Amino acid sequence: MEGFGAKILFEIPLFDGIPVTETVVNTWIIMAVLTLFAVIATRKFEAVPRGIQNVVETLVDVLTSFTKQTMGEKKMVYAPYMLTLFLLLAFSNLLGLFGLRPPTADLNTTFALAMLTFFIIHFNGITKKGPLTYAKGYLEPMAFMLPLNIIGELALPISLAFRLFGNIVGGMIIMALIYNGLASASAAIGLSFAPILQVGIPAFLHLYFDVFAGLIQSFIFIMLSMVFIGNAYD
Repeated sequence: MEGFGAKILFEIPLFDGIPVTETVVNTWIIMAVLTLFAVIATRKFEAVPRGIQNVVETLVDVLTSFTKQTMGEKKMVYAPYMLTLFLLLAFSNLLGLFGLRPPTADLNTTFALAMLTFFIIHFNGITKKGPLTYAKGYLEPMAFMLPLNIIGELALPISLAFRLFGNIVGGMIIMALIYNGLASASAAIGLSFAPILQVGIPAFLHLYFDVFAGLIQSFIFIMLSMVFIGNAYD
């Protein structure tokens, strides 16, 4: 294992050269897949859903219902954001199944998504309560709590970003160690020319780290985003 940072694949010849990493390229791939899926899935909607339309409507209904239950009916305006965020995270976390580095294994990606939620939280707090009332909230319950309240707010996007990043990178590290261990085991029994141990055994682990854990982490991220954004209204 050479390291766990995203590799630079090429540079855009502007200024002193703009490096383009695996994270950026794989994010472009996900964007293209989601855009193509959106075009194909919504091209011929019918009154009686069938085929892929059933999948799309079920997904939208589930996420919309979950947003309503978690945030309340008055905050349903955030349902499209939560659905988009979930799809982006789910596809990113599943990318490891295809031998590509998940964009969520890059702290730049998880922190950027966490900052989106962070800005929405405070934008809602200011517009809903007013700037003065919002600012006074940092002095509660006592004025000397101001530094701790500020630190608590700044810790929110850090917590969101590192929770997702840590789980995805942790899975990558474990899988890399397992592949290396199986390669060594194959060599030890004289099968270095055909490391058959690396073919079937990791498949079950990929189901956990890439599918189960990846979808769970996507769900946790949007659930926490819903809770934090919803609390900004209170």
